[in-house]
Amino acid sequence: MRTLTPAVIGILVRRGVDFAAAEDAVQDAMVEALRVWPDDPPRDQKGWLVVVAWRKFLDTARADGSRRQREVIVESEPVPEPRQAMDDTLQLYFLCAHPSLTPASAVALTLRAVGGLTTRQIAKAYLVPEATMAQRISRAKRTVSGVRFNQPGDVATVLRVLYLVFNEGYSGDIDLAAEAIRLTRQLAEETRHEEVAGLLALMLLHHARRPARMRPDGSLVPLAEQDRSLWDTAMISEGVDVLQAALMRDRLGEYQAQAAIAALHADARTADDTDWVQIVEWYDELLRLTGSPIVRLNRAVAVGEADGPRAGLAALADLDPSLPRFTAAAAYLHERDGDLVTAAQLYADAAQAAPNLAERHHLTRQAARLNAELRTRDS
Repeated sequence: MRTLTPAVIGILVRRGVDFAAAEDAVQDAMVEALRVWPDDPPRDQKGWLVVVAWRKFLDTARADGSRRQREVIVESEPVPEPRQAMDDTLQLYFLCAHPSLTPASAVALTLRAVGGLTTRQIAKAYLVPEATMAQRISRAKRTVSGVRFNQPGDVATVLRVLYLVFNEGYSGDIDLAAEAIRLTRQLAEETRHEEVAGLLALMLLHHARRPARMRPDGSLVPLAEQDRSLWDTAMISEGVDVLQAALMRDRLGEYQAQAAIAALHADARTADDTDWVQIVEWYDELLRLTGSPIVRLNRAVAVGEADGPRAGLAALADLDPSLPRFTAAAAYLHERDGDLVTAAQLYADAAQAAPNLAERHHLTRQAARLNAELRTRDS
C-alpha cells in the first residue's frame, strides 16, 4: 500500500495541492485504509486513495478557512449568548485526547489535526527533533484509526493542547492566540474546573501585553522596557478577576500559579515596582507542582531580581546549560552583575541558539550594545 503513496501525492500536487498538504492528506487516507480495507478491500486501491485523500484535503482546507475566519472576527464579536452545545472544534480537542493515546501523543495529534500547527512547530514546542515528532504523530494516527471516539480525553490533556496552541500563536509564525482564548473561554463556561480558569487568566494576562511586545521594525521589546500604557487594562482586569475566583476554590494548579506570576507583572506600574519576592514565592509553588527545569530557570532569573544577580547566578549554576534560553538568562544576570565581557559573549552565543529570528535579532543587538559600551569604556 505504501508503494502507492508517491503516486497519489503526485496526483494531488498536479491538482494544485501544496506538497506538504498533499503528504498530510495521503497519510490520513492511509490511516483510513488501514481501518477499512481489511473488511472491504477496494478493487482500485490507487483510485480509492486518491478520492479519500482529496476529501481529507478538502476537509482540512475548510477547517483551516473556518478557523482563520474566526480569528479575524473574534475581536469584533459581541458578547456571545449562552450556547446550547459545545463548539465543534472544542469537541474535536476532547476526542483527539483519546484514552488509548499517551498524553504526549494526544497533544501532538491534536496540535497537528485540529490546531493546524506544522510538525516542525510541534517538535519545537516539545524540544525534540522534527523526525521524532513526525513518527509520534504517525503512531498516534495509527493507534486511533481503529477505535471508536466514544471516550473523550480528560481536561488536563485538552488544557495542555490549548496552552501550546496559545504559545505558538503568541510567539510563533501563526496567529492562533485569539482562537485558543476563545476555546478556553468556552471551556471555562462549560465547566467549573479551577485549572481551566487558571489557563484562561494566564492567556488573558499575556495577551493584554501583546501590543507592547514588538517595535514597528518587528524587534522584540523585553518586559522591563515595554510601554505599559499600551497594555490592555480591561483584559488585565478580566484576567485578574478570573484568577482570583479560581484561587478562592483553594485547589492550586500550575496554570493558576503561572497566572499569578503574570498578574504580579501586570500589577506593577513600572518594571522597578515589580514584586520580585512574591514572584519567587509563586515560582516555588510552581516548581513544587511541576518540577520543570524551565520553571527552575525562570525562578533563577527571578531570584536574581529579588536577591541580586549573584544569587541568581548561583541558582542558575545548578541547572543544565543545554536548557532553552539558559545562555540568555546567564548573559542577563552577568550583565546585571557588571561583567560585561562575559555577558556580551553569552548574548552572542545565545543568539546562535535562538528559536526564532526575532529573538535572535534581539540577542544579537544586546551583544552589540555591550561590545559598544566596552569599546567606549576602553577608549
